[in-house]
Amino acid sequence: MHSAEREKMIVEAIGPSGFVSYKQLEALLSASPATIRRDLSRLEEQGVLVRVHGGAKAPESASEQAQSPGEWSGLIGTPFAQSITQNLRQKQAIGKAAADLCLPGEGVMIDGGTTTLQMCPHLAGKDLQVLTNSLHIVNALLPQVGTRILLPSGTLFREQNIILAPPNEDSMPRFHAPKLFMGGASVGPQGVMQPDLVLVAAERRLIDRAEEVILMVDSSKFNSSSGMIVCGLDEVHTVITDAGIPDDIANKIRAANVRLIIV
Repeated sequence: MHSAEREKMIVEAIGPSGFVSYKQLEALLSASPATIRRDLSRLEEQGVLVRVHGGAKAPESASEQAQSPGEWSGLIGTPFAQSITQNLRQKQAIGKAAADLCLPGEGVMIDGGTTTLQMCPHLAGKDLQVLTNSLHIVNALLPQVGTRILLPSGTLFREQNIILAPPNEDSMPRFHAPKLFMGGASVGPQGVMQPDLVLVAAERRLIDRAEEVILMVDSSKFNSSSGMIVCGLDEVHTVITDAGIPDDIANKIRAANVRLIIV
C-alpha cells in the first residue's frame, strides 16, 4: 500500500470522532508501527492532524468547526437524573472497588459520571487531591475535610452538572495524576465511546494527563452501540465492571493485556 493511500485512510479513520488510536491504525493499515509513525509525522507537518498520546487527533480548528460554543444547547446522551437510577447497585460496587485503588495522599482525576460518583463515599480519610469536572462529585467530596478539590474552567452543562470547555480550548489546570477514573457511554471492540464531541474532547484532555486510565462501566455498557471514540482499549490499563459482563468480552479485554476487575 502506497503512503498516499495510507494517509487517506488515516484521515478517514479520524473521522467525526476526532481521534484514532495506534492500535486501530495498525489493524486498519496492516503496517508496522514505525511506518505508521512516519505517516503520522508527515500528516502532522502538513497540519492535517496532531499526534497525541495513544494516537492522533484532528487539528483544533476542525474540532472547533464541528461544534462551536453557540451550538451548546446541551449534551447528547442520557440525562444525569435518569442515568443515576440505572444499575445503581452495580455502580456502587464498582465505585467502591475503584476507591480501593487510590493510595493515601495521591492526586487523581475523576471524570464526571454516575458511576464515578459512587467512588466518593469511599474516599474519606485518604486525603486525596482530586481534579474533577463534575459538580456532583464536588458536592460529594466537600464534607471530606482532607480532600483537596480542583476544577477546570469552562461552561456548566446543567443536565449533567458538569463543566466542559470547547474542543479547541485547554481549560485544565497544570495538573498531572497517576490515575484517571472515567466512565463511558458504551464500550466495544473499537474502544470507549461517548455520544458527544465535547465529552470526547474533555476526556482526551484528561487521558493525556494521566499515567493510568481506569475505566468504570457496568456490564450494560458492553454493547455494539455506535458513538465517537474517546480512546482505544490499548489506552486503558484497568476495567472495573460487574459480573454481568459476557465471557467473550471479558476474554477479549484480558487478551488486550488490560487488567479486569469484576465486582
